[in-house]
Amino acid sequence: MSHSYTPISNYSSIPFSAACSAGQTISHDVYHRGSGPPVVIIQELPGIGPETMQLADEFVEHGFEVILPHLFGPLEKVSIGGNLVRVFCMRKEFRLFEANGSSPIVDWLKALCRDVKTRSETKGVGVIGMCLTGNFAISLMGDESVLAAVSSQPSMPLLKPTKLHMSAAEIATIRQRIDNTAPIHAYRFSKDPMCTAEKYQAIENAFNDSDATRVITHTLPGKGHSVLTLDFVNESGHPTREALNDILAYFSQQLL
Repeated sequence: MSHSYTPISNYSSIPFSAACSAGQTISHDVYHRGSGPPVVIIQELPGIGPETMQLADEFVEHGFEVILPHLFGPLEKVSIGGNLVRVFCMRKEFRLFEANGSSPIVDWLKALCRDVKTRSETKGVGVIGMCLTGNFAISLMGDESVLAAVSSQPSMPLLKPTKLHMSAAEIATIRQRIDNTAPIHAYRFSKDPMCTAEKYQAIENAFNDSDATRVITHTLPGKGHSVLTLDFVNESGHPTREALNDILAYFSQQLL
């Protein structure tokens, strides 16, 4: 896979601050590029590396504005070990092992989505969360600013595959919100050791009933992890390429 992408220097950047329910104010730089309905791409643990920049390019080329919140790590580089240390040191924002509750950074992301919706004067935003932030995309669907969400390989809380990173109250709000908008889509590889079949079952148990599918789960063949970035193969007919095509169509339908 070639690593040609639009560099971060071609994006505009603004700092964004918001108060969280835990009491603290969180601030991060937010990068913007493109025009059209806004899609917030929330970085995964490896960071905003070349593959994430390529994913952003796909959305810009398909007529969306991309919003990239920079939560941690070097830009345009992949730093898995270094970023894991960084996130462990960001305990006020990320609660990696917490079940039945979400991280404070979710409050900040909700505030960002509301700000983006207001600023862009659109009917709502789309969000993509991946790996560490995969569960965040589900949580964000509970906010009135969000009209479409993709949860790729949701892996939190870490080491607790049968648990979800959100409270019962959050789940109830998200279920009601989806009933008034559209289902979320989730993606994983069948042999992913981090986002397992158990995690999907927990999501199904929380959100889906015999008469309502609120989270549509997709399982791709193979043992990869990062469906849309590190393990993405940009070849016609490849399962990851087909998944991205479907996601682009889903966001077009919901946001345009």
